Amino acid sequence: MLPGKSHLSRQMVVVSLFWRTFFLLAALLMGSMLAWLATLRALDFTPRAVQTAQQIASQVNLSRAALMHVDAIARVSLIKTMADTEGVRIVPREPKDQFLPFDSDALSERVAQELKSILGSATVVARSVNGTNGLWVGFDINGDANWLQLDRERFNPGSNKTWLIWLLTIGGLSLTGAALIARLINRPLKQLSFATSRVREGDFDASHLDERGVTGEVREVNIGFNRMAQKLAKIEQDRVVMLAGISHDLRTPLARLRLETEMSVADDDARDHMVADIEQLDAIIDKFLDYARPGHAKLNSVSLNQVLESSLYAVLEYEDMRIQRNVEESLMVLADEVELGRVIANLLENARRYGKSPDTGIANVDIVAKAHDDWVLLKVRDHGQGVNPEQLSSLSKPFFRGDTARTEATGAGLGLSIVDKAIQRMGGEFELTNTASGGLAAHIKLQRAPKE
Repeated sequence: MLPGKSHLSRQMVVVSLFWRTFFLLAALLMGSMLAWLATLRALDFTPRAVQTAQQIASQVNLSRAALMHVDAIARVSLIKTMADTEGVRIVPREPKDQFLPFDSDALSERVAQELKSILGSATVVARSVNGTNGLWVGFDINGDANWLQLDRERFNPGSNKTWLIWLLTIGGLSLTGAALIARLINRPLKQLSFATSRVREGDFDASHLDERGVTGEVREVNIGFNRMAQKLAKIEQDRVVMLAGISHDLRTPLARLRLETEMSVADDDARDHMVADIEQLDAIIDKFLDYARPGHAKLNSVSLNQVLESSLYAVLEYEDMRIQRNVEESLMVLADEVELGRVIANLLENARRYGKSPDTGIANVDIVAKAHDDWVLLKVRDHGQGVNPEQLSSLSKPFFRGDTARTEATGAGLGLSIVDKAIQRMGGEFELTNTASGGLAAHIKLQRAPKE
């Protein structure tokens, strides 16, 4: 990762439009479901409690009436029949019986209250008697205390588990629907974002959007974007053609002027200066053409060491420049070999012009490269005076000139701009930083070539 990038990612967490839309829809749906559930339970609570209490009270009254009108022998047979066929047990209530009160939830308490209002305030409702669970109701038959045991499940419609299952089912379906809706809303914007990135990279052919959008607003945006991209492509093409024409038209008189200068000027010193000025003009034209080169570079597997050796060959004999290199032998990158060579040459030229040590007048340049995951990090560093930190972000802008420490030579002001644009065409990243011990460091991040 290039310096200055990691802290930016820590400062700001970007949430995509899809997830933002999804979370908003999900929150709205879940809130609506919870409100609906609370309303339904509030409207259903009282009728359900009264109905349950009436069913239990009817069972108790019917059992009491049946037992009161049979003799002792028939009563035993009736109690056994009720237990076998209806699951209703009637047992005597003893003073030593241990029982637990009915459940403390709101519905159970309301059922117990209704039972006492129907059967009398002395009615006892329990959920367990002597360790046996069930729905127990204490009542009297001709002064004898008895327990009536019922199956609780028969009087527990719409349990909490049922509500929970329904809530989870509806919630899952709602979230799935929210995801589909968010995806449909996000799709045209995602396509627009991709097309915008292609235009930013200069790939106008891949930035065309569908002009048959489902909605009128999306269709109008796509049509407007396509027309804008077409105009930008035409402007870019006209600019390249214009610069190429200017270069061609200027080089012919420059070549003729240089020839005439070398043949007609008698003063050697004046002739050398005039020839140098003409060569500088020719170099500036080359810079303009390099910067105006359009499109994406064709990427191939390239040996970084071979490119460095080719680029360093022309500067090894310079007496005012010393180069130290630390690069792995087998390091391969995805790049355009010519473009990458031009990048290295521009960085070395910039270091030689502006990165000389004030004490020795020699430009000491360090070139270091290492692999990190799927990327190769290349650093070209000089040991000069560096630049004003406020100007770092502007050094790669066309025609920008920094302070006097790095502007002693004359040039087009495009060297670092050409580097930045070439690295972008190869799918990499470029950044300039001041080093702690002095000097300027150029950080380049290139794609690592896959192993064959």
